[in-house]
Amino acid sequence: MTDNAWTRWPSREALGREATTRPRRLLGWIVRTTVLAMLLWGAFRSNHVHGWGVLGAVAGILLAGAAAWAVFRTTLAHRLWPSMALYGVLLAIAVTAQTAGFTVVSLVLWCGCAVTALERLPMAAAVPVTVVALALYAAVNDDVWLTTVATTAGLALAGYVLRLDAEARGSAQRLLAQERAARAAEAESAALAERARIAREIHDVLAHSLSAQLVHLEAARLLIERGADRDQILERVVAARGMARDGLSETRQALSALRGEMTPLEDFLRQLVGAADGAEAIISGERRPLSVEASQAVRRVAQEALTNVRKHAPGAKVGLRLEYGEDQVTLVVRDSGGSPGELTATGGGYGLLGMRERAELLGGSLDAGPDDEGFVVTLKVPV
Repeated sequence: MTDNAWTRWPSREALGREATTRPRRLLGWIVRTTVLAMLLWGAFRSNHVHGWGVLGAVAGILLAGAAAWAVFRTTLAHRLWPSMALYGVLLAIAVTAQTAGFTVVSLVLWCGCAVTALERLPMAAAVPVTVVALALYAAVNDDVWLTTVATTAGLALAGYVLRLDAEARGSAQRLLAQERAARAAEAESAALAERARIAREIHDVLAHSLSAQLVHLEAARLLIERGADRDQILERVVAARGMARDGLSETRQALSALRGEMTPLEDFLRQLVGAADGAEAIISGERRPLSVEASQAVRRVAQEALTNVRKHAPGAKVGLRLEYGEDQVTLVVRDSGGSPGELTATGGGYGLLGMRERAELLGGSLDAGPDDEGFVVTLKVPV
């Protein structure tokens, strides 16, 4: 046994009653009631107790009960010297009771001090208290020596077993508290991650839709100030209305995705390609379910890539390929190039930078740049 084990207190969880079950608490009350009954019986069964002796016996029992309660409080607070002083008071009461002829009272107090000291004190302090208490018990016990040795050994073993049991309960309570704290932290982390995911989805949709609407409405304002004809102004307003309609549709799709009500990824890509002129989709590899985040990343990158083609290279042919690998899914969007469109100056919509950040958060990557013919966007996301 190390020095630390000799000087270490049982934990407060072990000494307290929070971890005790209802049957154990009931058993504790039964034991305490039995001990009190034995004390009273030992005090009043003697024929020599009369008059003031009765008051003295009652006062001694009350003092012993108060000291025992105080021992519970001081040991729970890990206060060594007050606890040792209280054990000294209990041992002194037992000696006084033995001197006054209350043998049962003294025996009960000595046994109780021996057992509770081993259960509640550091071993370096519990061993001397237990040795003194059991020595006094053995000195006045009138049984044969073998019975006395067996009884004292049994009391010491009982105290140590109670200590081990209390420490096991305290460890279990601490582990339970740590597990609850870990679960709370995990739930908070999951909630923060979900909020971040919702923020990304809403930002991606609104940034694309509102920025495009703003460009068209600003153009309409400038045309009005310059006195342009009605058809030019109406064209910009109609384009802004179309952007608003598309943004509302995409917002609904994002909300459906957050609720887990997404259409299959393959169907979504085919619908996306079907709505674009000169585009085709190829899906290869063994189909497998993706996480919501991975599926959304593929959808957003495909939307952004096709939007960029429509803005910067209208009329270009687009090839979209989705390939399922063993440990990742790869999306490649390649266009054949074309002349710059009228929306070239409107900005990047969702923005490939935002899509790259989304991919990196999932442990994937996104590469975008020109090739021999046009422009290619490659997304890789772990499955």
